[in-house]
Amino acid sequence: MKLIRFGEPGKEEIGVHIDGKNYDVSAFGGDFNEDFFADTGLERLEEFVKANEGKLIEVPAGTRIGAPFARPSKIVCIGLNYKDHAEETGAKIPAEPIIFMKSTTALVGPNDQVMIPRNSEKTDWEVEFCIVIGKKASYVEESEALDYVAGYVLHNDVSEREFQIERGGTWDKGKGCDTFAPMGPYMTTADEIPDINNVKLWLKVNGKTYQDGNTSNLIFSVPFVVSYVSQFMTLLPGDVISTGTPAGVGLGFNPPIYLQPGDIVELGADYLGEQRQEVIAFQKS
Repeated sequence: MKLIRFGEPGKEEIGVHIDGKNYDVSAFGGDFNEDFFADTGLERLEEFVKANEGKLIEVPAGTRIGAPFARPSKIVCIGLNYKDHAEETGAKIPAEPIIFMKSTTALVGPNDQVMIPRNSEKTDWEVEFCIVIGKKASYVEESEALDYVAGYVLHNDVSEREFQIERGGTWDKGKGCDTFAPMGPYMTTADEIPDINNVKLWLKVNGKTYQDGNTSNLIFSVPFVVSYVSQFMTLLPGDVISTGTPAGVGLGFNPPIYLQPGDIVELGADYLGEQRQEVIAFQKS
């Protein structure tokens, strides 16, 4: 299945994406949140969709698509997990996964605007393949890690490089700004991706391709990452792990290239759909 949420921010309804069309399943009840994933929600939803085949109402064209799940308890990110990306930034290949956190308030829909933060001059892009956790995970063995995965989602890990690298402390400063975590358009359940080690990812800015990668080049694999992160924190149903970005980020160019108001960012991945964001200047809410 492919899970979607649609409607105005904060008022999203739940739906499914079937054969290129979005359908309303709000009659199923609830939201795609921790309780849903923990309480056999995927199995129950699949039964609901089958029982209502041919009866589901299509979501009207032009309806906003939100993130495909409610705000999770945490968004965990893995840094420098593609060799080519580590090399382009001048960093050493990590001996163990680099973990940082992305504020959950950064979560937005796949086509929502990305806002450059106040005082930012180095806002950058990163296409990423994300894991969505399906059940509580703590001290998980790598051999069993995929049993804890509900599905996968596309993520633009928008990053402010000055905040991240030049302001001291952890990377989190440059990762959690508002609108810095567009996810979706849908969460694809694990059974629909035949080989998670061969998923193509790409990203364009203003029509020019900057990133063209594949999960086959991950330094640390999906099951290793799930197991590794679970050694340091309990992962709850609905939590997200973003597995890192391939080469081609703005920071890696000489001179670096950073996003400006009016830029259009487009990105996609096999099985996970596509996103499109307009970049806007800072606006105080």
